[in-house]
Amino acid sequence: MFTKQENTMGTKITLSDKELELVCNTGWILTKHAVMQKVYCLFGEAVPLLENFLQENRDALPAEVFSLPPKISKGENYKLLPYAMLDYPRHFGKDDTLAVRIFFWWGNFFSVSLQLSGQCKENTVSKLKEQFEWLGQEGYFICVGESPWEHHFEENNFIAVNKCSRKEFESILRRPFIKIAKKIPLQEWGFVPAFIENAFTGLVSLLKNNG
Repeated sequence: MFTKQENTMGTKITLSDKELELVCNTGWILTKHAVMQKVYCLFGEAVPLLENFLQENRDALPAEVFSLPPKISKGENYKLLPYAMLDYPRHFGKDDTLAVRIFFWWGNFFSVSLQLSGQCKENTVSKLKEQFEWLGQEGYFICVGESPWEHHFEENNFIAVNKCSRKEFESILRRPFIKIAKKIPLQEWGFVPAFIENAFTGLVSLLKNNG
């Protein structure tokens, strides 16, 4: 039989009423697992459509696009929240990067981003300059942060292309890496498949005839 004993651990660790309610409730964590599984399924269903688009445009796209198959992965701690991502294409070389990342962030959004560095970036800069107005009209953002591995859309990481002057936009393109992205709130879940397809095809089209 358990008997209360004097605390010998030093600091007393207690739970708030909310924390105690959650730790005793299995329902929310099971729901979380179910949601993450549906995100995985959503990504899996998107893959054939994305592969078809790439194959249909194979002759116009750089070889790096086809270097590796799609990869779906997940984690529990992007800024303390769960996430999942689909990387395709995913060329992460020592000196060059060419990748499209479809990203789900719990409590926030889905996003699709194009990341470029090295020669892959240099081959695409002129096309990005040509498409400056289109990127703004379509609601894309460009990364101004210091790291290509941050995905949040705070002002210190992404700014809307339609908020940039052409001169500012072209200045950002001179940075060591380029990251162009678009997002959709989770409240618009029903539109996510179409969003992924449209954003993906739009970003990949920026790579055509540049390599």
